[in-house]
Amino acid sequence: MNIICSPIGVVNPSCPGNGVMDLKSAGFEHVLLDLAMCCSGYEFEYFGEPRKEEEEEEHDRIPVTEDPAGIASFFEKMTEACKREGLTFLIARAPYLLRDTKRTDLTPLLSQVQEACIRFCGQIGCKSLIIRPLFAGLSYGEEWQANHDYYLHLAQVAKEEKVMILLENQCRSMNGHLIRGICSDAVTAAEWVDELNREAGEECFGFCMDVGVCNLCGQDMHEFAMALGERIKAVVLRDCDGHQETALLPFTCTRSLEPQTDWLSLFRGLRAVGFDGELILSMGDTAAAFSPLLRPSLLSLGREMAGYFQWQIEIEKVLKTYSSIVLFGAGNMCRNYMKCYGEQYPPLFTCDNNQKVWGTMFCGLEVKPPAALKELPKDCGILICNTYYREIKKQLLEMGIEKDKIGFFNDEYMPSFHFDRLKEV
Repeated sequence: MNIICSPIGVVNPSCPGNGVMDLKSAGFEHVLLDLAMCCSGYEFEYFGEPRKEEEEEEHDRIPVTEDPAGIASFFEKMTEACKREGLTFLIARAPYLLRDTKRTDLTPLLSQVQEACIRFCGQIGCKSLIIRPLFAGLSYGEEWQANHDYYLHLAQVAKEEKVMILLENQCRSMNGHLIRGICSDAVTAAEWVDELNREAGEECFGFCMDVGVCNLCGQDMHEFAMALGERIKAVVLRDCDGHQETALLPFTCTRSLEPQTDWLSLFRGLRAVGFDGELILSMGDTAAAFSPLLRPSLLSLGREMAGYFQWQIEIEKVLKTYSSIVLFGAGNMCRNYMKCYGEQYPPLFTCDNNQKVWGTMFCGLEVKPPAALKELPKDCGILICNTYYREIKKQLLEMGIEKDKIGFFNDEYMPSFHFDRLKEV
C-alpha cells in the first residue's frame, strides 16, 4: 500500500516549492498530482463568458486559456518541484465540473482536457488518473450511455500511455443538499467498471473510493467496499460531518465526543477486500486553516495518521510476517486478539508484568514472566496487547529484545466485538 498526500491546502499552485519541501520533511514519498488545482470547476463554469472583477478575486484562480494545454504550466512547475525533493506521482486527479453546474455544453472541452491529463501522466510514468463521471444535464437512465461513450473514448489514449482510469463515487446537489450521485451505488459502479474493461479489452478502469462521499451519502463503507472488491485501486481518506463537503484530517470531525465518520466500517471493508492500492490523505481544509508556520507539524501528524490507517488495514498482513508470535499482556486486549485472530494466528504464549498471574492460563494461553521473551525463536514477533505501549516497548528494549521483533496490537477496530468481560461482570 502506498501513502499519498493531496497537495490542496499545502502547496501554492503558482509557487509550489515551499509546500513540496514541507511534504518531504513530513515523511511523504508520494504526492497526488491534482491537476484541478490549476483548472478549477470555476474555470469550466465561466468558460467562454466574461467574468466580473470581484468574481475573479473571490476565486483567486490561475487563468487557463481556451487551450487546455494551459495546464502544462502548473504541471511543469509541480513536477519539477517534486523531482527536486525526490517525491513521485503514482496517481493524479483530472479537473472536474462544479457539483451544481448548470453547464451542459462542456463535455467536448472536458474530454479534451482529460486527454491532455492522460498524456501528462504518461510522460512522467504516473499509472492512474481519477476522472469523475459525467453528470451535467443527464437525467436518470442517461448516465450510463453518456459515460460509456466518454470513458471508452478516453480509454484509447489511456491504453497508449499505459494509464489506468479510475472512476470515483459522487454526490449530487439537490437544492443545496448533498445526496447520492453517479457511482455512489457500489453495485452499479462495479458493473460500470467491469463492462468498460470488457469493451476496452483489458483492465483500463478501476475505482477510487472517496470516504468523504460515502459519509455524506450515509453509506455503510464495509458494504460499499465489499461490493467493489478488488476494483478499488485508491481510497481518498478525509473526514467530514456527513452534511457539508469538507476535507479534514481524519478523527478531527467530532461531536459529543463521537467521530462523525464510521471508521470502523471502513477498516472492516478494506481489510475484507485485501485493499493494497493508493491511500490518499486529503486534509486540504484543515491544512488551509493552519498558519504556514504550523503546517509542517500538521503534515507530520498527517503522515503518522496515514501510517496508522495503513497498519489497521494491513493488520493481518503484519501478522503473516512472523513465523510465530507471543503476546505481552493478559487482559481485555489479549482476549480480543484470541477471539478475532487466535485460531488463525495462534500465539505461543502470553506474558504479563503481574507476578500473580504467572503460571496461570488466560484464554487458553499460558501466562509467563517477561523474562521468557529472551528465549524466543529467532523469527518470533512480540505483540504488545496493552495500552501502555510506549512503557512496555521501552521495557523490552532495555531487556535486549530487538526493535524489529516488537509490534503492537490494537483492538479499537476489530472484525467483530466480543462482550465476555461484560457477562463476567
